[in-house]
Amino acid sequence: MIDYSLFHNHKAAYYTLGCKLNFAETSTFAEMLSEMGVTTVTGDEKADLCLINTCSVTDVADHKCRQQINKMVRNHPDAFVVVTGCYAQLSPERVAELKGVDLVLGSDEKANLIQFLSDAWSGVTTEKIHRMKTKDIRSFSPSCSRGNRTRYFLKVQDGCDYYCTYCTIPYARGNSRNADIPSLVRQAQGVADQGGKEIVLTGVNIGDFGKTTGETFLQLLQALDNVEDIERYRISSIEPNLLTDEMIDFCAASRAFMPHFHIPLQSGSDEVLKLMHRRYDTSLFAHKVRHIRAAMPDAFIGVDVMVGCRGETEGCFEECYTFLKDLDVQQLHVFPYSERPGTAALHIPHVVPEREKKERSQRLLALSAAKLQAFYSRHIGREAKVLVERASKGLAYHGFTENYIRVEFPRSMSHDDHDNTIISVRLGEYNVKHDALKGEKI
Repeated sequence: MIDYSLFHNHKAAYYTLGCKLNFAETSTFAEMLSEMGVTTVTGDEKADLCLINTCSVTDVADHKCRQQINKMVRNHPDAFVVVTGCYAQLSPERVAELKGVDLVLGSDEKANLIQFLSDAWSGVTTEKIHRMKTKDIRSFSPSCSRGNRTRYFLKVQDGCDYYCTYCTIPYARGNSRNADIPSLVRQAQGVADQGGKEIVLTGVNIGDFGKTTGETFLQLLQALDNVEDIERYRISSIEPNLLTDEMIDFCAASRAFMPHFHIPLQSGSDEVLKLMHRRYDTSLFAHKVRHIRAAMPDAFIGVDVMVGCRGETEGCFEECYTFLKDLDVQQLHVFPYSERPGTAALHIPHVVPEREKKERSQRLLALSAAKLQAFYSRHIGREAKVLVERASKGLAYHGFTENYIRVEFPRSMSHDDHDNTIISVRLGEYNVKHDALKGEKI
């Protein structure tokens, strides 16, 4: 039984680490608590409740989680501190040992956050750790929210069945599962009713959508495209072997799906891809990029690349570099390999020294910067439509074109109410930071 009176007039602080899925879930937690009378702290206010949603994709992520937990405890010394997310699922005992942590919720338990808080605050239970074994993680928690952003994030799928040799996410999130299409369409319509213009589809392995409902990801895209008041959709990340040619063709011809793809490659060496137990090779990946480019010549394609994993010899890396150099993509998201306890990769020989990882990462980052600049430069002088995103106090408005070029507007425009509107602009030269093009409203 939930005692709702325990939540009245409380103030909460939130912090999210990791992926867009985590951000979507944290925003949903904040909305749930807000409906119960919990407000979000501002400025130097002290919180009664702190919620940290964690990531555990690398050992660096684990370290950042511990740092942030300690910081939240210092900044809000009297708060009730809840830690959830992947790090909480994989290392609950270590999290619970951190000073000031009151409640640790695993991947399945976070769905019942309100009940756990009620039980803890009312003294019904004093247990600190609540965590289910991976094989028993089966619930799907709906999430569609924007937090303090303009774009909404719709969680369509959770979990992963792939068990790549370097990855702990299946152990943190459980097996693949999803909501059904009618419920997701209702959530998208709800965003439209709130005035939302753009939705980003999120999940752990969203191309695997439909395993639990007998539906397909393509059917989901088709259904969402019919929610006419949503003007833009983006697919956050999709495995290349699950991105079918039919999906690409549908997005190219669709009403609202943007020419923007994020596709994890991980390595441009077929030898390394086999060691990783990835389900494609470089030939298939190159085919997907060519198909996107043929269907949507100005599409933005982002690619994840892991550097320095076990088994990545110097020759393998050079193969990867050459493959990416010749690939018509716009940005590389480069991650150095991190050893994760319990993963099969630990049995692969040939460990890449940290110094070599760093050098390889820098080479790929330089290649990425060159590709992105070439793509932006190609669009200078063109007209584009930009969804303007809310600006922090004192900052200029910014937004993204349909093909994900970041656009910054003159500070003078900040006095007008353009937030969450789609406007036509002419793309100008780079801004001062060289991370966006200047936009002039047409």
